[in-house]
Amino acid sequence: MHIDPFIVLGSAIIGLLVGMTGAGGGALMTPMLILLFSVKPSTAISSDLVAAVLMRPLGALVHMRAGTVNFKLVRWMMLGSVPAAFLGAYLLHLLGDAKSAQDTIEVFLGAALLVGAGAMVLRFGLDRRGGHTRAAFVTEVHPRPALTLAIGIVGGVVVGMTSVGSGSLMVIGLLFIYPRLGANQLVGTDLTQAVPLTLAAALGALAFGHVELSVTGSLIIGSVPAVLVGSLLSSRVPDRYVRPTIAFVIFASGLKYVGVATTALGWILCATLLGTAVSWLAVARPWLPATATDPGDTETPADAEPDAEPDAAASPPAEAIL
Repeated sequence: MHIDPFIVLGSAIIGLLVGMTGAGGGALMTPMLILLFSVKPSTAISSDLVAAVLMRPLGALVHMRAGTVNFKLVRWMMLGSVPAAFLGAYLLHLLGDAKSAQDTIEVFLGAALLVGAGAMVLRFGLDRRGGHTRAAFVTEVHPRPALTLAIGIVGGVVVGMTSVGSGSLMVIGLLFIYPRLGANQLVGTDLTQAVPLTLAAALGALAFGHVELSVTGSLIIGSVPAVLVGSLLSSRVPDRYVRPTIAFVIFASGLKYVGVATTALGWILCATLLGTAVSWLAVARPWLPATATDPGDTETPADAEPDAEPDAAASPPAEAIL
């Protein structure tokens, strides 16, 4: 088995991002293999799934220890996602290895990437806005079986066909049907259900013969240690900076896969960056002085309360003098 050091390096970088943010594994690893290393789409998807079998349990164990896993939700999602993952792998097998089939796979992959990028942006926005409203603890929520099962089925098919979706797509679905929960409360549940889901998709890939052991071995060697390091760094690296970067890379990869020309792709990405910068300036208004912002206003009343007592205590001597 030949180990490619460049694939090891690339998978280590992506594994580090996965450990720090909890998303972006399949959406980045598969495009890297196809675009940078010219691996066939079906082989890249299947090899990534097999490598992910060793990556997913690490994050799941961390969240189990922290108590942020709702096992009732996990069971309902597994009922839909595990058999659907076998279906997705079988559909990938039916497409075959012909050039037209590989082009079809790339279009499917591009569509999944674009949906994943949009889901990550929406999830990021909901995280920013839902800090006060999404205060429920994950173990307090009662499952909605039909909708949760549907999310598992859709996510399982997408994962089986493209290796993309178990992170971004399924979590955003859960955010919509469980509006009291924040994304941080759903990551552990999603990672836990992703362990059997990824295993099912990987077994399907092995059964239908799309896995290349040299590629899979290179991915495992690079990504698994990097995920551990990323998990240790996760408390120090601001998620609000890393996650938009991953979403942008996923968005660019998705556009390329669906057939957008290079020149048009460049203009779209430039317009996206410009629009994002303008939106951020409109919301953040960094040119305003610090005293005019909410933090300055919220500190004043807190500082005024302690000062009120000394003033009240000091007033009687002043009146006595008068």
